Amino acid sequence: MKHSKIRDHIIQTASSLFYHKGYNLTGINEIIKEAGIAKATLYNHFPSKEDICIAYLQFKNDTFTKDIREFVYNAPVGKKRIYALFDFLKLFFDQKDFNGCWCLNTYAEMPKENETVRFEIQQQKHDFISFIQEVVAENYNQDTENENKMLARKIYLLYEGAISESKLHQNTWPIEASLSLCENIIE
Repeated sequence: MKHSKIRDHIIQTASSLFYHKGYNLTGINEIIKEAGIAKATLYNHFPSKEDICIAYLQFKNDTFTKDIREFVYNAPVGKKRIYALFDFLKLFFDQKDFNGCWCLNTYAEMPKENETVRFEIQQQKHDFISFIQEVVAENYNQDTENENKMLARKIYLLYEGAISESKLHQNTWPIEASLSLCENIIE
């Protein structure tokens, strides 16, 4: 495998393990074994487990961002495009390996002093709020940018709550309830 292919393979392997088993329950040796690589190869690409964690968070976020943007922008223009955020979440839930939000799952396992991981997660969440604000501004523009921002934050909180509660209850009713609340806010 080429240098970047090996790195990508390590990230994909670690991503699957971290997402399904958790960060703390996944050891370096398990990543090495599952990836079928030597320990030196792993450390050549990632000096620490935290570095693998950051790459995992970025990999999951890049995939999510690409997929949700494509899905939302294929929805009809207007309010339905905003509601498509929750339709996407329903599809995400329906995947056989749904285990909630990778960011919040990881953050829950980190000591609050771990600023590197916290910053990465906060940045991803900030970027997601900005995306929602972009969708709101293009499809349900309020009188001011601040009103768009506040509506985007409300939708973000509904979305995040729906992810967490869908994982907990292993059911889509939190997504459906959040969509209904979003519709009430916008109507």
